[in-house]
Amino acid sequence: MQLGRVTGTVVATMKVDGLEGVRFLVVQPLDEEQQPSGRAVIAADALHTAGPGELIYFVASREAAEALEPRFVPVDHAIVGIVDEVYP
Repeated sequence: MQLGRVTGTVVATMKVDGLEGVRFLVVQPLDEEQQPSGRAVIAADALHTAGPGELIYFVASREAAEALEPRFVPVDHAIVGIVDEVYP
């Protein structure tokens, strides 16, 4: 899992079967000090509740494909949690 911040949304006019109704969000990965780390990624919102400005955690690869229903949809990243508080 990796910490990130939602910075925007993506509009997809066509989606593969299994991704209808799933929102895609732009996520900026963050390091331990909540500073940007690397390039932004596009993540499927497995929670259906994340939005711009929120601090989230996300997974990649196989874990991302399993985070959504139905399982093994073609996604590289998926948001799986919203962070309430970070302790140093």
